[in-house]
Amino acid sequence: MSENPPLSSSPSPELAEVLKGARACHLCEEHLPLGPRPVLRAQSSARVMIVGQAPGTKVHESGIPWNDASGDRLREWLDLDSDSFYDDGRIAIVPMGFCYPGRNPKGGDNPPRPECAPLWHPPLRAALPNVELILLVGQYAQGFYLGKSKKKTLTETVRNWREYQPDFLPTPHPSWRSTMWLKKNPWFEKEVLPELRLRVKALI
Repeated sequence: MSENPPLSSSPSPELAEVLKGARACHLCEEHLPLGPRPVLRAQSSARVMIVGQAPGTKVHESGIPWNDASGDRLREWLDLDSDSFYDDGRIAIVPMGFCYPGRNPKGGDNPPRPECAPLWHPPLRAALPNVELILLVGQYAQGFYLGKSKKKTLTETVRNWREYQPDFLPTPHPSWRSTMWLKKNPWFEKEVLPELRLRVKALI
């Protein structure tokens, strides 16, 4: 295992420039019912990157990523307290969509806006050279980062998590909607979570 890089108190000039642009982005403003409020955080020294879906209403209001019940479950999965989870010198939090995408009439939130990740993830990844593990939380992150190597279903992708090591580790989304999935797939908590916790603890 490589040594932890020294933590930076501020982003590198390259990362600072990308973050400034991302936080000022209005590209899909007309499609955002609550308006743009990009929520992401990162420092150049981060070694773990969490890629989720998009902020919900609570996160939009607070500006704090994963500041909701899904975040509580994700921190439980990682076995991290809030201080460690929100230490952006160690963990970068970069969702697929930076802004709240609105409500789906059929229930739940809309998917992340499709414009966001292709525009901002490549320059953010280039400005985060120390990242050694990317957690792909949910189907949208897995589709974007795994491409053709993603399986036909989220369950198959997560079950085959070893194929994507050491760079990626796919998980379901930790929302309440995943409760039944977790009951049907007990192997996730038995096999994947211990490895996930080991990897993250080793890196941060």
